[in-house]
Amino acid sequence: MRTRLKGRAVPGATTARLALGLVLLTVATAGACTVPPDAPPRTAPGHHARHTARAATGLDDPAKKEIAMQLVSSAENSSLDWRAQYQYIEDIGDGRGYTGGIIGFTSGTHDMLELVELYTHRKPGNVLAGYLPALRAVDSGDSHKGLDPGFPKAWKKAARDPAFRKAQNDERDRLYFRPAVERGKADGIGALGQFAYYDALVVHGEGDDPTGFPAIRKRALAKAEPPSRGGDEKTYLNAFLDARVWAMRQEEAHSDTSRIDTAQRVFLKDGNLDLHTPLNWKVYGERYHLG
Repeated sequence: MRTRLKGRAVPGATTARLALGLVLLTVATAGACTVPPDAPPRTAPGHHARHTARAATGLDDPAKKEIAMQLVSSAENSSLDWRAQYQYIEDIGDGRGYTGGIIGFTSGTHDMLELVELYTHRKPGNVLAGYLPALRAVDSGDSHKGLDPGFPKAWKKAARDPAFRKAQNDERDRLYFRPAVERGKADGIGALGQFAYYDALVVHGEGDDPTGFPAIRKRALAKAEPPSRGGDEKTYLNAFLDARVWAMRQEEAHSDTSRIDTAQRVFLKDGNLDLHTPLNWKVYGERYHLG
């Protein structure tokens, strides 16, 4: 199971096409802010959209993808500024070694190794290349052997290199974002459902364990049919989120399920299946706004 709890000490990382609609959505991206739990949310400009007819736009639309990155970052980093996370690196004590980068690549779950291998393939002799033997040795564990004391400093230095930032983007898309969108479209679900899949993949991964993404989806399918099989989209997504909450609660690090309860579930209750803005949500008690 992949843990994607970063940056904060809190409890607890077949294509089919949707039917084309008649409405195109134009959304301008912009920054946003966090505010104390009891204060009214401050607004961020941009992301204006209408809650009108169902849009054909999927999560892979650039504006929707930007929203997805900000939503994940609110849970992973307590910030909507996901681009500030390339240099992030620390051991959060979850048994997965170092966690780093924009979606929390970890030294104990193979994706950090794959990231550094890609970076080194594209740019031999980079500042992280010398740590590849150590990353291979600690893969699937929490050891720092061969990484300390210099690896965090080298990671932060690499994060100043556009080639490393691009490698992070590419691995995020290859391992998590594109699979989520493709499977979401195959199941006939819109941008919100595709985001729910993406967030689950980031946190739980693609593994075959009982709390991996495939098992979560299978658990949901046992309760409801997706639209591709004639089911109701909202009913299916409720079943998926129920299964996701169950999976999160199997591990102490994920006992706080607010990224579902006061974020994704809120959008679903509002019937916002296409992630139209404005969006208002909370994660770990902190309030966020896009709109």
